[in-house]
Amino acid sequence: MKAKEGLQEFTDTEKINEVLLLKQITVEALKPLNEAEKNHLFGIIARKLHALEGVERDEFYTKIEPILHETTRNESWERNHNSITWAISTLMQEYGRMPSKTEIATKTELSRQTIHKHLKEYANHPQYLGQIEQFRFMTSRVLAKVFKFAVNGDIGAAKLYFNVMGFMNNGQTPNSTLIQNQNNYIQINGRVLSQETIKHLNAEQLNTIETILKTALPQPEVLEKG
Repeated sequence: MKAKEGLQEFTDTEKINEVLLLKQITVEALKPLNEAEKNHLFGIIARKLHALEGVERDEFYTKIEPILHETTRNESWERNHNSITWAISTLMQEYGRMPSKTEIATKTELSRQTIHKHLKEYANHPQYLGQIEQFRFMTSRVLAKVFKFAVNGDIGAAKLYFNVMGFMNNGQTPNSTLIQNQNNYIQINGRVLSQETIKHLNAEQLNTIETILKTALPQPEVLEKG
């Protein structure tokens, strides 16, 4: 009985080794395995992923990617994306230029193939699109801060606020609105409002401008102080 069990265990291990020797492990390759064998295989895979580092880990991940759960793939994508972003930012500061894929690969310890694939496909990846939506979600909070500076006399903030709101309301580019961008003032329908002009306005006039901003334009949510 023990000899039979030993032979069966050897056969099972042999089947698993055959799978591990494949250039890429697919779902189809797992079909000959029973549940116990699959569990054993995934245990080996988990241990190898934990033990490997750098390019070796990256290459092994590419080998097993087709059989990984979507959550695991997304976590790996985020890890690579953050690592590549950090590497590009760091290398640009060091070299004063855009780094090559080879330099990024060396810095991240990812393979050049993975760097190339990520840079080519990241813009259409669901995880990246989700990040963009998060930034859009925060737009109203940023506009609220800009608005607070604008009504307190910051010409730069006022120009930015008018331009952004014109773009959002009219579906036009900021340069096509009636507000003309200048170095130190804004011009609306021929009327010039400069920093110097605002300095000479009294409290009542400033309140009038603030009221116009609050009533004439769509208002974002104003954040509480602190």
